[in-house]
Amino acid sequence: MRPITALTFDLDDTFWDNAPVMARTETGHYDWLHERVGHAEHFPLEEYQRRRLAFAARHPVRRGDFTWVRRETLREMLVEFGLEAADAAHWAEAAIERMLALRHEIEVFEEVPAMLDALGQRYRLGAITNGNVDLTRLAIGRHFPVIINAGESLAPKPDARPFLAALARLGPVPPSQGLHVGDSWREDVLPARRLGMRVAWIDKDDERPASLPEGVYRLGHIRELPALLDGLEG
Repeated sequence: MRPITALTFDLDDTFWDNAPVMARTETGHYDWLHERVGHAEHFPLEEYQRRRLAFAARHPVRRGDFTWVRRETLREMLVEFGLEAADAAHWAEAAIERMLALRHEIEVFEEVPAMLDALGQRYRLGAITNGNVDLTRLAIGRHFPVIINAGESLAPKPDARPFLAALARLGPVPPSQGLHVGDSWREDVLPARRLGMRVAWIDKDDERPASLPEGVYRLGHIRELPALLDGLEG
């Protein structure tokens, strides 16, 4: 088996618990907008969420660009609410800026910074995310010379292209020498294995399957990654 020379990482639910982040973000930016334009009595949060899904379905090519989907859904809704087009665009953009500020109020798992310091001395590190976190806005971003925002690039995981792009920019590194770390079976494990990468699957729901495919390794938490790598290299 060829040695591992590069690691790629998912972000949400890999380096931090994303559920509380998204809960604060979702209600926070919508309440902020309502305080300024008073729209939520006519369009409650659930309607905004429903319209986002419908908007994404109408625009399948850009469905993975979550920031754009949110902005355009808000803009259309505010026009329907009665704002002039320019005002609707202004307030939609302002709400998205508020959303992104809240989205980056993240508590990285305490073990992660020191772990990345150590791993960066042994491997080339890259990040691949479907989300709209700008990793350069976080302190851990300095560890990643390669960051692929797959949704904004119109090729969200499980598409193979963000994995291939990361490996190319990290070396190039052949897939057989890369290991991907992520929590989603569909978006992380399956596409990475199809390419021939090894995968450290973060079993955040504690499913503990009886067996795993060859080349897939279960982690209960990201803190277990260094021990897995030591074992693979031993």
